[in-house]
Amino acid sequence: MQGKLFVDGKWIDGAGESFDSRAPATTEQLWSGNAATIKQATDAVTAATNAGVSWRRRTLDDRMEIITRYTEMITQRRTEMAMAIANETGKPLWDADGEVGALIGKTANSLSAWHQRTGDEQRELSAATLSVRHRPHGVMAVIGPFNFPAHLPNGHIVPALIAGNTVVFKPSQHTPMVAEIMVGVWEEAGLPAGVVNLIHGDRHVVEALIDEESVAGVCFTGGIAAGQAIHRRLAGRPEKILALELGGNNPLIAWELSDVDAAAKTILRSVYLSSGQRCTCAKRLILPIGELGDAILASLDTLLERVIVDAPDAIPEPFMGPLISPEAAAQVLAAQIALERDGGGTVLRRCETLNQGGAFLSPGVIDVTAIEQRLDEEVFGPLLQVIRVKDFSAAIVEANNTRFGLAAGLLSDKEQLWKTFSSEIQAGVVNWNRQTTGASGAAPFGGVGLSGNHRPAGFYAADYCAWPMASLIAAGKLTDDAPIRGIR
Repeated sequence: MQGKLFVDGKWIDGAGESFDSRAPATTEQLWSGNAATIKQATDAVTAATNAGVSWRRRTLDDRMEIITRYTEMITQRRTEMAMAIANETGKPLWDADGEVGALIGKTANSLSAWHQRTGDEQRELSAATLSVRHRPHGVMAVIGPFNFPAHLPNGHIVPALIAGNTVVFKPSQHTPMVAEIMVGVWEEAGLPAGVVNLIHGDRHVVEALIDEESVAGVCFTGGIAAGQAIHRRLAGRPEKILALELGGNNPLIAWELSDVDAAAKTILRSVYLSSGQRCTCAKRLILPIGELGDAILASLDTLLERVIVDAPDAIPEPFMGPLISPEAAAQVLAAQIALERDGGGTVLRRCETLNQGGAFLSPGVIDVTAIEQRLDEEVFGPLLQVIRVKDFSAAIVEANNTRFGLAAGLLSDKEQLWKTFSSEIQAGVVNWNRQTTGASGAAPFGGVGLSGNHRPAGFYAADYCAWPMASLIAAGKLTDDAPIRGIR
């Protein structure tokens, strides 16, 4: 695919540095093109600014007509979109199809959120009418990740458009093809020129984009280092809204349960979905010292022996595909080395390279109980750290022993343990007897600590896509007979 930018309703060549996107499973070139220059990024913001006047003046019904048409067209092309996601990210087809399903469901959830959390309302007071309306910020910069290249950017774009904002979208350089397909559907759905613009590029393009005076908001999903860099760059700019979702070092506790095999399957789905490249993947499994913990690990090991790691469309159907790149896989292996050799961890199942190119990794498990100063970073891949503790209080202390706070989970038959866990755990997405990678589009999504800045995505995206205007209205002819103190 020959890559383009989409600016002011026109597909144009980027004039910056060239780059390409290759299938992680095969290294086949899927997309090639050029990044935007700083001038082209500026032009995209100008186009979005100019389009914003007429877009925000449209009625909600008018905006929803186009957004609904876009969703219908995605639904019609579900197989095509899933294949593109699978090829460019390496996800198995069933996993990629699940992402398209989440993308499709976003429109209804976002419209519901607009009405419930923002929208317009009026009520009568004793001497006036109170009106609360929500207004768009203006141009929103959406900076997308590679792991959900369609669903997560769409999770910012749709609520932004519903509120009347316009968008400049900068996808991950790993997934430009999926981004172009998605923006192409917006064009075919009849979105006016300039309402959604697409640019490609590295951090220099991002910096130029968020520095633009006309950019009123920045929505970023990705790693902590990049998120902190954006936060620092916007220091002293309170006029710019900033929504960050930055991943986590998520704990999963298994305690007092009877079905060991069911626990192992839930752990498998929590840790290794999308090859461990979901921000909600469990990274730390906290188990009791003794027979139950041993039995859970044995059952998990048996499952991992049967896990198929292969290309997205392989037969039999794989559970895991490759990581996004050989470099990403190398970072996971480096973390395993650091935990084992430098920290004193015990490898229970080694995470290993499975192909010559280096993007395929086998699922790994390492016991880090003996490490006093444990790694508190998001290892973005299929490597699980196991921690054994003596009692449930110690398990919760260990679960909260992180600077992050995105997702957490408890597997247990005991409701009282869940009540204790849910009241003491520090995380934004907290599940009981379900995988940590399960989240509802009808709920807020985001975390505390280094996992974000308390502007969660999901259902609450409506909150950062609009600002409230409160008015007191006295209808009719202006009269005011009330005395003013201190006036004769």
